[in-house]
Amino acid sequence: MHRWTLQQLRLFEAVARHRSYTRAAEELHLSQPAVSIQLKRLEGSIGLPLFEQVGKKLFLTRAGEEVYAAASEVVARLKYLAGAVTDMKGMVAGPLQIAVVTSAKFFMPHFLGRFLREHPEVQPQLTVTNRARVLERLAANQDDFVVMGQIPEHLVQNAQPFMENRLVPIAHPDHPLVKESTIPLQRFSSERFLMREAGSGTRAITERLFTEHGLLVKPYMELGSSEAIKQGVMAGLGVSVLSTSSLALELETGRIIVLPVQGFPIHCMWHAVHLEGKRLGLTASAFLDFLVGEGRSQ
Repeated sequence: MHRWTLQQLRLFEAVARHRSYTRAAEELHLSQPAVSIQLKRLEGSIGLPLFEQVGKKLFLTRAGEEVYAAASEVVARLKYLAGAVTDMKGMVAGPLQIAVVTSAKFFMPHFLGRFLREHPEVQPQLTVTNRARVLERLAANQDDFVVMGQIPEHLVQNAQPFMENRLVPIAHPDHPLVKESTIPLQRFSSERFLMREAGSGTRAITERLFTEHGLLVKPYMELGSSEAIKQGVMAGLGVSVLSTSSLALELETGRIIVLPVQGFPIHCMWHAVHLEGKRLGLTASAFLDFLVGEGRSQ
């Protein structure tokens, strides 16, 4: 056991969590061969295989499950220790780990950049992924907090609203509906609709509005990101609904138009979310306070 290193356990925890050497290497900013070599050494020290490859999928062996449980605890304790030591020094510095849904990528880097100018000793790690992965990370307590629009109902959590999230109907400037002064919701619902994938917060809110009015929208195309939706709208493939936070450049240049559809805009909030009972360290608390203050001015 004395030959096991903290780095090996850290690498193993990432690979086991992602079930992927590639994704773990990307997260830890290492090459895939470097990760593989260290885990081979860990398996050699333990004397048992930790992973089993079946087709293209990676599975944990029974020994791997035991090591994963222990490694997860070690990694969590090290993160807590780093934050606790920083707090004892009374400094806004050290690790800051945030995960955000893809729609938040249009504003979160700007907030983070301004925060880092005030606190250059902070070491941020920003994970941008879909809502399903953000919920997984929230449930596993992998981050200081996560940022999303729709608050999960199945987790006991603390959610802090910090900025308005306005959802608006959009179209290409040459779309026939652009000429209308008022567009009934029913007419809008009959257009070719570009939608985010099932599980997206934006899609859930949009579908709820139509359902409340007895309408059903069948997606013409399902696209996996707000950026893909925007490209589809600008290509004239159809209409959609997106957050204004993701549309600043396109609206400013006139490449996308907001339609005057009845029932819009939909007013929601962006939330910073963490599990109930979680104690935020000084750095995470400072960043959350910063978000709330900045969000009020938007």
